[in-house]
Amino acid sequence: MRDVPTLLAVAHGTRDPAGPRTIRALLQRVRALRPWLPLAEAYAEIADPVLEDTARTLEGPAVVVPLMLARGYHALIDVPGRVERVLGDAIMAAPLGPHGMLASALAARLGTDTMPGRDHAVVLGAAGSSDPAGVSDVRAAARLLSRRLRRPVPYGFVAAGGPVLADVVAEQRAQGAARVTVASYLLAPGFFYDRMTASGADQVSPPLGAHDAVARLVLRRYDEARLRLSGAVPVA
Repeated sequence: MRDVPTLLAVAHGTRDPAGPRTIRALLQRVRALRPWLPLAEAYAEIADPVLEDTARTLEGPAVVVPLMLARGYHALIDVPGRVERVLGDAIMAAPLGPHGMLASALAARLGTDTMPGRDHAVVLGAAGSSDPAGVSDVRAAARLLSRRLRRPVPYGFVAAGGPVLADVVAEQRAQGAARVTVASYLLAPGFFYDRMTASGADQVSPPLGAHDAVARLVLRRYDEARLRLSGAVPVA
């Protein structure tokens, strides 16, 4: 498998040690699904190994998969620009979300596909983005989860770019919700997850982490991008 491009997975990064541990657990799941595939780990900021350090160790072609759930600065500008400077001919994959496979993982993290009682509200909680494309992606993710749960799912952010999560939680209570659960649209624990737990919700689901659907989606994004490499063929 010498000519198989390396999957370079690039996560955002966090100071919380649980964040990289979660990303590594996800990548271990990816390895288990496709053990012959060369796989490398990197972070856009804060955590080690940083993108440039990992990229310089690679030999041969690479497909860079941003472990990010929506379009935004890191997925569209920062990571592609840095990859081009270091690797040159590497291929960038699309960010993971939005996708129905993530909706499946979100439902699993909530603990059930249909929450009990119509007075139980579910809100999609996301980090947020100043990029309209990123906001649009989160809105699409909320629609996908809504279809999966067969109930309305509004969304809110703990950073910039859209409705404030704590305000959305409060609005659900004002509209009669006896209980509000936030579906955490994050890959790993860290600063943003801590802010979700402080949003006033009764429950915040765990980050998506090493869920099988997420691991399979990482490989799907890799396969989609690999088709753009010269002479590449679909991967079974």
